[in-house]
Amino acid sequence: MIFNNGLKALLTLVALSGYVLAAVTHQQESAPAIKIFAPTVEQAMVKNMGSIPFAVNPSYILAGGKSIRKYKKQIGTANATFIILARNSEAGGLVQSITQLEKVFNSKYHYPYVILNDAHFTEEFINTILNLTESEVKFGFVDKDMWGYPDWVDQKKAADGRAKAVKDGVPYADSESYRHMCRFQSGYFFRHPLMMDYQYYWRVEPGVSYHCDIDYDVFGLMAAKKYKYGWTLSLTDYPNTLQTFWHTVVDWMKQHPEWMTTGNSSISKWIHDDDKNETYNFCHFWSNFEVGDLNWLRSEQYVSYFEHLDKSGGFFYERWGDAPVHSVAVALMLKESEVHFFNDIGYTHPPFMHCPTEPEMKSKCNCDPTKTFETGTWQCNPRMAKIAPNYKWSMDQLKQETKPFAYKKL
Repeated sequence: MIFNNGLKALLTLVALSGYVLAAVTHQQESAPAIKIFAPTVEQAMVKNMGSIPFAVNPSYILAGGKSIRKYKKQIGTANATFIILARNSEAGGLVQSITQLEKVFNSKYHYPYVILNDAHFTEEFINTILNLTESEVKFGFVDKDMWGYPDWVDQKKAADGRAKAVKDGVPYADSESYRHMCRFQSGYFFRHPLMMDYQYYWRVEPGVSYHCDIDYDVFGLMAAKKYKYGWTLSLTDYPNTLQTFWHTVVDWMKQHPEWMTTGNSSISKWIHDDDKNETYNFCHFWSNFEVGDLNWLRSEQYVSYFEHLDKSGGFFYERWGDAPVHSVAVALMLKESEVHFFNDIGYTHPPFMHCPTEPEMKSKCNCDPTKTFETGTWQCNPRMAKIAPNYKWSMDQLKQETKPFAYKKL
């Protein structure tokens, strides 16, 4: 679509009117000032706006549950959605994931689903998923602006990088689609037009399992506590996939020291094993399960961070994953009080499982706590315990904190 100069200027002014500035200052500590662009769907559909988040043309939206059939009224109190990236061939795995998620949580709260694909969904896929839930379901297409090679990527260099990854034994070494997925999850899923109406998200993937009954509103807790990121599993990544990643992050940090959280509220030491913070220890939150604040991802600092990484080409020349991209941003930009460990949510993404070991939590779960990933050598939660001793709630604290959001049968 071609805009004349006057219309471009008008649209830019409209977009800029969506910014909200909130500065947080602490004595001997600092946290980044948060400038958020939370556009309406109509504003998000405007392209060519520099580093301001953008999204694709509305014609790529295939269908919404609202236009297909009636759905149950949402009981949950937060402005939130589940976000799923899936292919038509993954319908079976998605049936497993949604069926279990509905059983343990969403049949009580009826939060909507947004399901995206870089190909058009088939009618069979849509009908299969709609039969799994009484909640609203929206199906969307991801176009080449969000899923493809940007102009600055050297295709030969990218191919050479894939060949090297094969020699190094890197998982998904020769997969181009995996790289597109990592880039999309790092910098674009929160800018898709179907996501623009929401503030919080819960990422769901095909073929995962949920083991524990969740009898409180997870999104309501996130909103009330002002959490910006939540996780269950954390582990170290493959160094061969991130050879220039930390160097690129440091380059961005030098340009924007004002966006780093410092002092006792910082959790940046979680990603370093040295006092000088000169190296990255490859710890990351496993982002196939994450619950987060979309406005934080749409913030000026996060978008700047992503765009700096993106312009380096590392998603394609190496194989940077969205998990370390998200996790390093969390560690550098957020305060300890803004992140949350969902210990009570039992979860499996093969080959790893998180299963609560506390007796009262176990009574709500159908997993074996002796096989939980926390007994493994790759996991990074012990590092979090060293810098944030209270990151893991006791049973009494879990009851107290979640009581205001407890499910009440109608």
